[in-house]
Amino acid sequence: MDLSRLTARLEEGSTNPAGLASQAFTYDEAKRLAGHPDPEIRRELAARTDVVPEILYFLSADPDPEVRRRIAANLGTPRQADYNLAHDKDAEVRADLARKIARLAPGLSASEQDRVRSMTYETLALLARDQAPTIRRLLAEALKSEPDVPAEVIGRLARDIEIIVAAPILEFSPILTDDDLLDIIRSSPVAGALSAIAKRDSLSADISDVIAGSADIDAIADLLRNDSAQLREETLDAMVARAKREDSLRDPLVRRANLPHGAARRLATFIGDNLLQVLAQRRDLTPETVSAVRRVFHDRLKATRPMAMPSENRDSLEIEAEYEKAKMLREAGQLNEELIRNSIVQNHLAFARAAIGVCADLAPSVVARILGSSSPKAVTALGWRAGLSMETTTQVQVRLGRINPDMALHGVGRRYPLTDGEMAMQIAIFSND
Repeated sequence: MDLSRLTARLEEGSTNPAGLASQAFTYDEAKRLAGHPDPEIRRELAARTDVVPEILYFLSADPDPEVRRRIAANLGTPRQADYNLAHDKDAEVRADLARKIARLAPGLSASEQDRVRSMTYETLALLARDQAPTIRRLLAEALKSEPDVPAEVIGRLARDIEIIVAAPILEFSPILTDDDLLDIIRSSPVAGALSAIAKRDSLSADISDVIAGSADIDAIADLLRNDSAQLREETLDAMVARAKREDSLRDPLVRRANLPHGAARRLATFIGDNLLQVLAQRRDLTPETVSAVRRVFHDRLKATRPMAMPSENRDSLEIEAEYEKAKMLREAGQLNEELIRNSIVQNHLAFARAAIGVCADLAPSVVARILGSSSPKAVTALGWRAGLSMETTTQVQVRLGRINPDMALHGVGRRYPLTDGEMAMQIAIFSND
């Protein structure tokens, strides 16, 4: 292709600059295009992969930043030009270079020329010290899982003063050893560094011990959530003791995989009822552990009924406790009509009311209004909603609703004396505040 004719067509607009990428030309033609006054022509040239390295090196100093960006991203650019571009004043040029170098570095084998490999690594080291955190973050994200990049570069990124740079390396890099991690922890790293380390896959027990003994509660919580992290039983016991003072450690402890029996039982003595229910429902705990947790729960219920407490508060606490017990039994598949009927017969009426409320999926206040209404229809509807037979529902009317036996409604089996619509209406009436 004659350069003068190509240039003339470009200047006349008959050929747009994008067409340059499909043209083949000699070294002299490429050299003249590299000095063309139209930056679009130089940009298209800079993006080509078949241009000799000398031309690409020349273009790496082009005054147009877009030209330099394309040279930075070009895989054919010589390593010396890459090294120079690592000092470029334009952050976007350095960003494009960082993306390319991060792809190239792991692929450099020992068989390649030492000078090429050395220049690439020097460029990588320069980018790891870049003044712009976004460049260093980009590099860290690209290299975080690579097993074959310079340890010096990984070490620098791991100790970066910006957590957005250090975190990906600390959490994922396979190059960091336990000695490296211990050294970083002891150096008072940037806030968030311990949390990133705590999330590492298959974290060793030694590193876990150091994090568990630190003052970083967020990192300790992250460590507990990391089921792949190795935790010695004594370390876990220390965390349980610490959770008595630190509420934020309780939830991750309750949900920790492979929770030992002793730790689970000690947790049950001080965690809230909502977490206690989570603990009791865990399917990976042994039956002995679940049984122990429930015993602790019942012991706590007895201990929370002080004699000097006002009757209104005592009643409220008892209702709440009985509801929690009923919920736990339901989750365990042990809450049924026979249990409710036996509770009534044995005069455990507070539990019977709570069990019916849980089966009916109604709030304690709604159950209290229905049972206090002296309405046979309303109480019958409550038994229907709870899935009770009519025989048991009649007992509920008399014993819990205190309805005169002569006024109580009767039926046979699951045949209620009211229609489903009538009973649903009764529940709706008492459910409205």
